[in-house]
Amino acid sequence: MNYTRIHCDATGDSHFDDTHVEVAPVDFAPPAPPLHLATPVAAERMILCHLPQGWVGEWHPTPRRQFYIQLSGRLEVEVSDGEVREFGAGSVVLLEDAMGKGHLTTVLEGAGVEAVFVQLPVEPMSGESQAQVRKPR
Repeated sequence: MNYTRIHCDATGDSHFDDTHVEVAPVDFAPPAPPLHLATPVAAERMILCHLPQGWVGEWHPTPRRQFYIQLSGRLEVEVSDGEVREFGAGSVVLLEDAMGKGHLTTVLEGAGVEAVFVQLPVEPMSGESQAQVRKPR
């Protein structure tokens, strides 16, 4: 499986990365056949979200490390290095740009966007000290 990662570098500039996660068959809900699952990721809470048509999230860092799972609609995200990507239903994005300029989000035409945020525990990301991790709002 693949997902997109938005992260910031040491200077605070944000970037996209494409990330691949291996999945393997697991007896998850017997007697149903095995599901192909990735290694579990600890989560703290889930938030359902609706972004109305025309909504624009001016430049902002993510409030905390979290997965964004888009259920419907279309939006465009720009990171501070200038790259722009469009996301639709089924997109999964790991938001890790908790410092620096962050990203710019624009809901494109249509009925808006339905999404889920899965917030991860507050802990240092690889190579960071606890002092660098932004605390949840």
